[in-house]
Amino acid sequence: MAVDQSVLELLEPIAKLSAARKQELAGLCYIEKVNKNIDPMRMNVTKASQVLYVLKGDLGLSFIHDEKLILHGGSPAARHPVNNDHNLKATIALTDLEILRIDMDLLDIILTWDQLSSIEDAPKQLGANKAVTHGRTPADWMHDTSIFSVSKLQTGVFSRLPAANIKAMFKRMTHIAPVAGQVIIQQGAEGDYYYLIERGTAVVTKVVDFSQPAVVLAELNEGGAFGEEALASDNKRNATVTMKTDGKLFRLNKKDFVELLKAPLIKQVNWAEAEEKVKAGAVWADVRLPSEYHFDPIQGAINLPLNEIRQLLVSLDKNIPYITYCQTGRRSSAAAFILAQAGFNVHVLAGGTRTAVV
Repeated sequence: MAVDQSVLELLEPIAKLSAARKQELAGLCYIEKVNKNIDPMRMNVTKASQVLYVLKGDLGLSFIHDEKLILHGGSPAARHPVNNDHNLKATIALTDLEILRIDMDLLDIILTWDQLSSIEDAPKQLGANKAVTHGRTPADWMHDTSIFSVSKLQTGVFSRLPAANIKAMFKRMTHIAPVAGQVIIQQGAEGDYYYLIERGTAVVTKVVDFSQPAVVLAELNEGGAFGEEALASDNKRNATVTMKTDGKLFRLNKKDFVELLKAPLIKQVNWAEAEEKVKAGAVWADVRLPSEYHFDPIQGAINLPLNEIRQLLVSLDKNIPYITYCQTGRRSSAAAFILAQAGFNVHVLAGGTRTAVV
């Protein structure tokens, strides 16, 4: 069943996403019927983990400590994912159900990108960003779903970019305004830049046989990117890219490209190691949105939402070690990077709460 965007407005933490992201997500998740006496968590099992919401009907929940609850579709508790609680052991449909499924990594990528785009930089940094991007800040670009669509965040260079380095990428990009007919990269040349098209159309061609005209491989439009292959592999350019129209491009040089694609130096700990650190005085720091934190916190954790973390730094004690966590480890890695840069002793719960061993 197709998902109406209004349904997503009732679910947490999805409701906190930008309108454009919710519109995208509506086309990437689905509603299905579950018959009575079926365990919906065992249906449609795929390699990808899924987030599950109950929209209609009653779902029985069994937890590892023998606690049992009934989740009613449409209730306040049903606004949150069924399977966010790592203590959940099994589920059973007590009535016929309507459930909503979303790929867990997909949702986490969107949440990470949206929260990072909302982090406020210092005024001096914002001024520098605007100078580079001609009035648009990194946050403006990150909110632009026509350029950074969900599909592009799942594949290609942006899927390989550590979350902690996303904003750094925008700060290091420079702006050029090529004209129609201008060659941007030449087949056989050394790789020097990674390019992102803000406006205009570029044509990708390749000479296969020097006795024959170049073959047209593709046309790239707004939001298209090129040039990463030669930088990542350290090989020469395997095609030529020429502007078909006047345009605007952003580019990132090879040195920055390689540096930013390397995972930041963040210290990770597993559950057992984290618990030992907490016993020794460390504090859990939940970097998810408040709606996620209040629904399913680790006991004793404080809430440091990723998008508010710079403002909250003044409330933290640099003498206390912190262990950041989220559901997957993606947002907590980005938060840990920011905390480490500010001089805090911080570790990340490797893999997030979904790796919990209880």
